[in-house]
Amino acid sequence: MGPHPAVAAIRLAVRRVLHDLLTEHHRTAAALPHAPSHELPPPPLVLVACSGGADSMALASALAFESPKLGIRAGGVTVDHGLQPGSDLRAAEVVLRLRELGLDPVDSVAVTVGRAGGPEAAARDARYAALDTAAERHGAAAVLLGHTRDDQAETVLLGLARGSGIRSLSGMAAVSGADGRYRRPFLELDRQTARKACMVQSLPVWDDPHNADPAYTRSRLRHEGLPALEKALGKGVVEALARTARLSRDDADALDSWAAQAETTVRDAAGLLECAKLYALPPAVRRRILRRAAVAAGAPAGSLFARHIEEVDRLITGWRGQGAINLPGKVVARRQGGRLVIRQG
Repeated sequence: MGPHPAVAAIRLAVRRVLHDLLTEHHRTAAALPHAPSHELPPPPLVLVACSGGADSMALASALAFESPKLGIRAGGVTVDHGLQPGSDLRAAEVVLRLRELGLDPVDSVAVTVGRAGGPEAAARDARYAALDTAAERHGAAAVLLGHTRDDQAETVLLGLARGSGIRSLSGMAAVSGADGRYRRPFLELDRQTARKACMVQSLPVWDDPHNADPAYTRSRLRHEGLPALEKALGKGVVEALARTARLSRDDADALDSWAAQAETTVRDAAGLLECAKLYALPPAVRRRILRRAAVAAGAPAGSLFARHIEEVDRLITGWRGQGAINLPGKVVARRQGGRLVIRQG
């Protein structure tokens, strides 16, 4: 008899990602100068980011099961945010569970969470910085993340609430980070499937109390907002939001590509943006060029919102002699002699 349907689903999702990674690895190896067989690059190492929750424990279990069949090395990393009493003990328990699954190497990384952007954003920034460091230290080809379709739906709604445009509505990418480091196998699976997989495999899981704390925006959305939407609109809201993310990502990628190509045509010989040429572009393309220019000048991407870009855009479309626009990161945008100058003030 085969595995439980939930277990089969998570293993299939992980197997697909590992196949992609192995294909990429072989392609890279083939491009290297020919060397004796004993000098061929070792099989890739894949790490799973694991908090001890149901999603990431299901992911760790599936990785441990699938990786030996493909000759892929598999390890894990857990991040101790230090935000709760006993968090170090919890991290040690996760390390033990990952090793019991047969993963190696396994790391526990303690981080200090700052305050920039609010508690959720600060914790996320610290976590990804720790995962980047662990991946680089071990030479990992990828880090697997346990985000599910439910997480994707929440991310889309949060983006909608911020009014951040189509890129924000595109949610989380299946592949992201430097050189495609982060992979999210579960974006097509719901949270309940991961929890069921843990239950039938008798995997112990830890439910982070922050996930139920109404002080956090995502927690309120998860326990109040989405249930209210499903009550009003019927079941299927999560699936529809995840589908919106996929479609929005396709559109956003196409517009980003258009903007990257158009940017070279709207700069003068000195590299300054020409307002008349920018004005002639479709607004969606023009605003992407303005955002790219602001980020290149030093504005932090995570602090640059749609309202900032709209203010800069008015220097192009609604010029009335207005003064400079102050942007995050001490970046200033001003119009001078038909040119748009964006630089740190």
